Amino acid sequence: MVLEQEIKLAIMSEEVLDFSALPIVGYQRSSIETMHLVSTYFDTPSFNLAKQGLGLRLRFDGKNWLQTVKEKGQIENGLHQRLEWEHLLPDKTFNVALLRQTPLQKLIEDEKSWETLSPIFTTDFYRKHCLLEKDDQITIELAYDRGRIYTEVSERRIHELELELKRGDLHYLTTLAETLCLTEPLQPSNFSKAQQGYKLAS
Repeated sequence: MVLEQEIKLAIMSEEVLDFSALPIVGYQRSSIETMHLVSTYFDTPSFNLAKQGLGLRLRFDGKNWLQTVKEKGQIENGLHQRLEWEHLLPDKTFNVALLRQTPLQKLIEDEKSWETLSPIFTTDFYRKHCLLEKDDQITIELAYDRGRIYTEVSERRIHELELELKRGDLHYLTTLAETLCLTEPLQPSNFSKAQQGYKLAS
């Protein structure tokens, strides 16, 4: 279990962002890597997990399968703070023993509800990302996501930046986000990909 702290910035433009040219001052920037991430989100037909403020995701990153449970947590001015349980899997089959160690335990014990669990929506996007470091005390992952969220009948685009605090004081994360918003077509977003997906699904 970890506390995830990240700021989501919606990109208010259709144009592809020049990720390498973002004005990052005062940080040492790692090389940029690109990943293709496909994630399927699961819930019961009546959205029991969403009603409890929980999300369950199965993700393939091009090499590995991962299962992730997230709480909704607190969201304000684009800052998302929530608990997360993430584990590597040998294949695309949930590890129920590990899921029992998360807030999903009650749902798993309700066998009838657990058996109704099914895919609700999928996110499919390319992510460019790098690490930003300052003074050996601050590490921030900067990511540019571009793709789509879809259900069987509808879809919407993904076009956003994420800044996730890996190490250090939260002040540096919020300051960097504010600085980027001054020069780029960005706007803080309180809506996670999961929330956008549920909106499509409902």
